[in-house]
Amino acid sequence: MTSAREMRLRIKSVKDLSQVTRALKTVSASKVRKAVAANAASLNYSKKAWQVLQNLAGQPGHANLHPLLNEHKNINRVLVIMVSSDKGLAGSYNMNVLRNTLEFFDTFDTPVDYICIGKKGRDLLLRRKIRVIADFSELADPVSFMDISPISRMVVDEFLSARYDQVYLSFTRFESMTKQVPEIQKLLPLKVDHENMAEGKNNAQSVFTYEPEQQEILDEIVPRFTGIQIFQATLSSQASEHAARTLAMANATDNANELINVLQLEYNKMRQQTITNDILDIVGGAAVHANS
Repeated sequence: MTSAREMRLRIKSVKDLSQVTRALKTVSASKVRKAVAANAASLNYSKKAWQVLQNLAGQPGHANLHPLLNEHKNINRVLVIMVSSDKGLAGSYNMNVLRNTLEFFDTFDTPVDYICIGKKGRDLLLRRKIRVIADFSELADPVSFMDISPISRMVVDEFLSARYDQVYLSFTRFESMTKQVPEIQKLLPLKVDHENMAEGKNNAQSVFTYEPEQQEILDEIVPRFTGIQIFQATLSSQASEHAARTLAMANATDNANELINVLQLEYNKMRQQTITNDILDIVGGAAVHANS
């Protein structure tokens, strides 16, 4: 049977744990506001950049516009940029990203390699002995475009050198504080959305005038816009991470408080029983003394 001292120690440890989870919830709630603001601030620009890339890919003779828009004839190797977190205590956030990624690429007949943004995703892949060619951890929070530039340059170089024939982004799209959706997006080569173009959503038939030279501008903007997609995916993932951690720590705090109440009730019952037993012993002793 658990002693009163052991019960007190258990209550204290749960209270200490609830203080930690409450502090983590407060910190994450502060961070999620900044991350959501950063994500929203760049979202419109990112969407417009994606539309411009779609437009360029849909232009007549787009195969000659830029190598990053060209489909490779044979798909021999695939590269995936998987965005996760550096820290845990975020509920099922990291496992959802990993599960969605592995389920999607398990159907591929070609080898798949990974670039990891975040320690947790890297560790989960390495435990499964999956090849990780690069790891980018401890990025700023919220991340800046300069932080993403080395990743973007690496991806572009790998694709242009034909070491990889397709590049995908696996990240978590932030929708609300209670809803974050794992998503996989094809990054390179650009895939033209013919359905949307047919509806005129991307203005695919627009005529562009380039100054000074079309190729010079394309060589600059296409790799940069590729980086913007990685940048936006990372911002969205960071917002999702903090939202998931805020919710997880709120649930953990609530569970800890419920457990404290249960333990406190058990402790009070134990104390009451102890006091009752002591009173009975005193009364019994007094009765024996009186009879003698």
